[in-house]
This record gives sequence, structure tokens and C-alpha cells, in this order.
Amino acid sequence: QVQLVESGGDLVQPGGSLRLSCAASGLPISAFDMGWYRQAPGKQREMVATITIGSDPSYADSVKGRFTISRDNAESTVYLQMNTLKPEDTAVYYCHAQRVFVEYWGQGTQVTVSS
Repeated sequence: QVQLVESGGDLVQPGGSLRLSCAASGLPISAFDMGWYRQAPGKQREMVATITIGSDPSYADSVKGRFTISRDNAESTVYLQMNTLKPEDTAVYYCHAQRVFVEYWGQGTQVTVSS
């Protein structure tokens, strides 16, 4: 059974940092493009950052220079380091795995940026 389990979400003040983790089981993440998406209340889910099998990252314009995605295939874990957080980063963050037409989603972790 495939599982993607996110962790690391929290309440943080503006300007603060968080690191999200996505622990995968039941699939070899080395064979999947991985990513982080987020969904704020009343908004559509949007891509935050992706990382290819070859470890090439891509970022949404809104997080470039502040967020960093990385992967550890040996640990079956994907990370999202988030710095200089803003209130508009508040959302549920989801881990995503994709290979051609096969994709999996995690259950999400809540990130709230507020003073």
C-alpha cells in the first residue's frame, strides 16, 4: 500500500521558517517526480515546488528564493524548507508523487503563518 505522510506543519510567525517532510512507503520515490502543493481556504490547489527524478527543482514564482525542495531517495523522504514565511503562505501543504499517468497524494499538513 502506497502512503505519503507529511509532517512539520505548524503555526509560525511571519518571517519564520519551517521544514516539511514527506515520508513515502510502498513506492520507490527514486522512480517518481515528487512535489509539494498547497491549498488555502477558498482557493484551488496550486503547485509550490517540484523535483524531478534527476533532482531538478522548479518553484512557483511566489516562493522562489524562499523555499527549497530536496529529496533523499535512500530515506524515501522529500523535504520542503520554507524560509521568510508570509501570511499568504498559510495553507494545507500536500506531498505528491507522479510517474507518467500514476500519481499519489498525501493527506496534507497545515501551515499557518500569523502573528
